[in-house]
Amino acid sequence: MRVWPLLCSLFSFMQTTSFRPSARLAFAPACLRRFAPLSLATAAALSGLSGQALAQQAGPGPNKLDSVVVTASRTPLRLGDVSADLTVITRADIDRQGFGDLADLLRNAGCVEFTRNGNPASATSVFLRGADSRHTLVLIDGVRMDSQSTGGAPWEAIPLSQVERIEVLKGPASALYGSDAIGGVVQIFTRKGAKKLALELSGGIGNLGTARLGASVSGTAGMFDYALNVGGERSDGFNTIANPKNSNFNPDIDGWNKHNASLRLGAQLNTEHRLELLALQSHTDGQYDAFKSKVDDHSLQDTSAARLSWLSQWSQALQTRLSVAQAKAGYETRPSPYKTDTRIRTATLDGSYQLDAHQQINFLAEHKQDQLDNSGLTQAATVGSAERTQTGLALGYLWTGAAFDAQVNARHDDDSQFGGVNTGTLGLGVKLSPAWRLVGSVGNAFRAPTLYQSFSDYGPKLSIPGVMALEPEKGRNVEVGIKFAAGDSDASATVYRNHINNLIVFGGAGTCNSSFGCYQNVTRAQLQGLSLAASTQLAGIQWRASLDLQAPKDLATGNMLARRASKFGTISAQTQLAGFDFGAAVFASGQRFDDAANKRPLGGYALLNLNAAYALTRELKVQLNLDNAFNKDYQTALDYAQAPRTVFLGLRYSPAL
Repeated sequence: MRVWPLLCSLFSFMQTTSFRPSARLAFAPACLRRFAPLSLATAAALSGLSGQALAQQAGPGPNKLDSVVVTASRTPLRLGDVSADLTVITRADIDRQGFGDLADLLRNAGCVEFTRNGNPASATSVFLRGADSRHTLVLIDGVRMDSQSTGGAPWEAIPLSQVERIEVLKGPASALYGSDAIGGVVQIFTRKGAKKLALELSGGIGNLGTARLGASVSGTAGMFDYALNVGGERSDGFNTIANPKNSNFNPDIDGWNKHNASLRLGAQLNTEHRLELLALQSHTDGQYDAFKSKVDDHSLQDTSAARLSWLSQWSQALQTRLSVAQAKAGYETRPSPYKTDTRIRTATLDGSYQLDAHQQINFLAEHKQDQLDNSGLTQAATVGSAERTQTGLALGYLWTGAAFDAQVNARHDDDSQFGGVNTGTLGLGVKLSPAWRLVGSVGNAFRAPTLYQSFSDYGPKLSIPGVMALEPEKGRNVEVGIKFAAGDSDASATVYRNHINNLIVFGGAGTCNSSFGCYQNVTRAQLQGLSLAASTQLAGIQWRASLDLQAPKDLATGNMLARRASKFGTISAQTQLAGFDFGAAVFASGQRFDDAANKRPLGGYALLNLNAAYALTRELKVQLNLDNAFNKDYQTALDYAQAPRTVFLGLRYSPAL
């Protein structure tokens, strides 16, 4: 897949829509002549989303451009002023979720695939725009989540019951957030409290012996506000390995237990100053199959995030936030002994200064300490434990005007392990009309090697002549897109190309202590694709759809990166009838390969999920979910089964207090 032909297809689409003549791009015809077949095909696919048609369907209602997001700039910003590709998942979307977990929910955001080694408590990797799971930064209320053992966030351990909303920022963001944000950022916001006393109780049961319980209470007391949420889930599960020939096959069922809680406390000291304490704790116990053992093998995960912040409004123009945060990700297996613990501590001062109605300066100073405790760290200064620090300084500039908007960010990170890294982004948005915007951005990003990659037996042995320490993985991205938003309708098309150097892979032996292989900076990858998304209200039905056409490839071999499809998409419909809320969603994915050599194919699949809800009273609501309605047998990792057809019946009680 080539990027520039896809750019031309966007321009051809713009020519076919009802823009003002002055807004049309004069060079599009020549571009079309060069790449006519691809351009016309893409334009035809998008023509159903023409400006006139969407405007007719939009009807009255708030403009989605006015919703406020924070992940794209680290400060509150109108969605209409964001040049980046960003998707918001609301609590209403989460409440409609049935059997699945965070990864299942995220793939409805577009550009997202995932792979899972069995049940929802098993190891999960999320691929944003085809990037490796470790190349997506995950934040919970601004707290960085990561494993310095495997790299990437513990997706399977993040509880949906504690989540209020999610912002998915697609594309590099190291100039804002430092390491890890090569593919993008997923920021998770925990549930907030109401201004008056509020209580919610929820529970439900389903097949596979599944049960859930949850409770929340929130309110205010004088200068204080609070919100406490607790939740739990258990399931007998299903057999996670589907292939009897697999060496780990065990014909049992593999269940899981999950328990979690979150707390928000706030103190409004006066009109200018506020203190906030945020905390989340999650425990996951999942069964898995190993070595044909008749003993139940368990993976135990303990994940926590906490942050204390002081927010200050020093003047109408200047505001700051000083915060300290800590995240922990612990993983252990029983009865086979393995244990690893990651701890990340961060101190951050960030803020903004409003120059005038159109211009804003953002600034940040941050210090981060990573620590890993793992018995395999044989090359660390202290065997079994390693740490490093990163200090970052960043500046940003925002311009929002009637004709265009711009965002510029620059950041320098100094790492105690490999030195300094400079990153930057430039984003532009041109307003073609009140509803249409042409957007584009360029930027670079990096991911620091994990402490396990650097200091285990598989890390570089620096005493060997010519062997160098691992360098950070680096990405360079360019993208361009067009966005539409009016009333209840929105649509977007984005073309991107992300070139990644210094990819760390497990390669041949010779540069480390292990005879099995070593971590090395030897691979380059290119992630490029076209992402389409749209939603509209039509005939009383809320429609949403997304389609991703991508080519994430290893440049050394030309092969597709493992477990990533060249095409996938989703379409959903939600409506109300006779007091009922009905919905249906289809997710489809093409063929993938389980291995880097592209020798072991994974078949494509399509899933149908159904949901229905009814308010029995003003305080009591019942919900029914049917996931994988046709009981599709499919795999996202070779030999590992995914959930069969599941049914879940739930109740939610919110009494008037």
